[in-house]
Amino acid sequence: MSEITGFTTDAAAALPLYVLDREQFTAWKDGQPAATQAWLASQGFTAGAFTTALLPGADGLAGAVIGVGDRADAYSYSHAPHALPEGSVWQLASELPAAELALLQLGWGLGSYRFDRYRKRHRAPAQLVAAPSGEVADLIAASLRVRDWVNTPTEDMGPQQLEDAARALADAHGAQVEAITGDELLKQNFPAIHAVGRASHRAPRLVVLRWGKDADPALVLVGKGVCFDTGGLDIKPADGMRNMKKDMGGAAHALALAGLVMARGLPVRLTLLVPAVENAIGPDAFRPGEVIATRKGLSVEIDNTDAEGRVILCDALTFAGEQKPDLVLDFATLTGAARIALGPDLPALFSNDDTVAQQWLQAGDATRDPVWRMPLWRPYLRYLSSGIADLANAGSRMAGSVTAALYLERFLEDGQRWAHLDVYAWNDGERPGRPAGGEALALRSAWAMLKQRYS
Repeated sequence: MSEITGFTTDAAAALPLYVLDREQFTAWKDGQPAATQAWLASQGFTAGAFTTALLPGADGLAGAVIGVGDRADAYSYSHAPHALPEGSVWQLASELPAAELALLQLGWGLGSYRFDRYRKRHRAPAQLVAAPSGEVADLIAASLRVRDWVNTPTEDMGPQQLEDAARALADAHGAQVEAITGDELLKQNFPAIHAVGRASHRAPRLVVLRWGKDADPALVLVGKGVCFDTGGLDIKPADGMRNMKKDMGGAAHALALAGLVMARGLPVRLTLLVPAVENAIGPDAFRPGEVIATRKGLSVEIDNTDAEGRVILCDALTFAGEQKPDLVLDFATLTGAARIALGPDLPALFSNDDTVAQQWLQAGDATRDPVWRMPLWRPYLRYLSSGIADLANAGSRMAGSVTAALYLERFLEDGQRWAHLDVYAWNDGERPGRPAGGEALALRSAWAMLKQRYS
């Protein structure tokens, strides 16, 4: 996986870097030599958000200014690594408060990332003489893991590779992992996971990671691991299928968050559940109109085979409730309806607990890694009614993200605290610090919420 880049400890060739917003810029500029003031004026530079100005000296480059907007947002600093000259080395011209330095490091690390597994980078990022450590380094690493896992094509990121990723995390942090694979899913009563994944040449599985002390509060993280989604027999059109390697983005978030929990030693008894499948087309593919069994004992009529994520999650959520946890969080690239409602940057949060929801919303505001709460409007369960089973997995174009969340809620234990994040896990285009492709969304705010809740 990608290493953290964009930092160095060698300050020998470092040039001064000024980090300024518009309010600070005027006073700073007035203290500079006349030639520097004229140079900046000729470019119309005012230290606006995501801007950069190189400062000339007698022998070449003498320094640089990066303009920032919201100083509490790590992404405000993330343009610098690729806006400054390739391979150049920079040292802060003046000391920043610790909190702002941490955000600068976080943004620099996120902005330095490029997915380079299959081709070399076009250029190296600029280097900052302020290498992150501790929580900041762990946050960068977790975010880059999500990006790498989501960017990797399914041939190299199938159910086995998701299991391998969980095992690597377990090895690093002293956790235990088991995988319930293939027909063993039926023997151990995970029939819905098996039904969705049985048509693929790569066996479906439920990956279970356990870590922590028995005396600590139990936390269960669940991630949708559909490694590729053809739509099944209700096949997707070509443009809808093109990026479906990212349909394991929920699993990527859950895995990365589990890694943060373990790396930071959060005092919880952690269980991570990743139902990992391919929704393939073949002779044994599950069909529209079938009625499938679930671990909960509820029968589900398959209205649409492209609503498969909720089908694998329902078995995992039932198993999660059996652990009697304090909290269950699930992450899933679940519905296009959430993207239509909220766009790609704003994950849809559903929760049956107002305190949990408010904690996550507040963490999102504080970290500038937002979520938006959506309603669990239970009258819409009527859209999941079936004439021959306990419920259907779909059935209406109305309130698609809401009905998906309501479906998941049916498989929880009564009174179980739960939050569900419907996340896009993707950048459609290039923006500062956000390269096109896989993206970690609400990962940092999820961690901040958990840290506040359990520390």
